Amino acid sequence: MIAYAKTAEEIIGVVVMDVLEPFVAALFAVALIMFLWGVVEFLAASDNETARETGKRHMLWGIIGLVIMVGVNGILWILITFVANIP
Repeated sequence: MIAYAKTAEEIIGVVVMDVLEPFVAALFAVALIMFLWGVVEFLAASDNETARETGKRHMLWGIIGLVIMVGVNGILWILITFVANIP
């Protein structure tokens, strides 16, 4: 049996698939949970203005987190495409 060394593309593929994608997915989930928690707080506290403000703040930070994660995901795929096309 002969063992072959992995190419740079294979190593990058393994790192992306096994490390970065689960990490990005977990951060997406955290941002979505933060947004949904803000919606629940906002709707549940219709009579309490401070609780409504807290809900608004959580929704805002959830949306900001989702936008950042979409940007990170886009940058990741641009880098992957760039590295995969290097001769």
